[in-house]
Amino acid sequence: MLDGKKSLAIKLLDETFAEIKAKGQKNPRAIFDKALENIMPRIEVRPKRVGGSIYQVPQEVNPKRQLFLASKWIIDSARSKKGAAFSKFLANELIEAANETGNAYKKKLDVYKMAEANRAFARFARRK
Repeated sequence: MLDGKKSLAIKLLDETFAEIKAKGQKNPRAIFDKALENIMPRIEVRPKRVGGSIYQVPQEVNPKRQLFLASKWIIDSARSKKGAAFSKFLANELIEAANETGNAYKKKLDVYKMAEANRAFARFARRK
């Protein structure tokens, strides 16, 4: 939703679900849920200052932030494409995310690679 235009956001989501149905998928809601589930990151890197250095420390992600990041990555990858209606690009991105392909899924893998590369700094994570 941009600038608080909820009615436009609802209309675009309805068009997206219609587009997913037109592409041969029986249940667009299931595709939507599967796409979000596949894109949600379980771990991410956060900067932490230790001494005079700043380390990228891998940490678990709060469930609300997981949903926020997943939806943001899907919407951003759909917005980055030009030439047709946004609902078509969003439908394509949701189908690709459900099949574990596409730009949003690649973004999740990049976050995981970054966390794996900085695994040595996990000792700086906050203890609960």
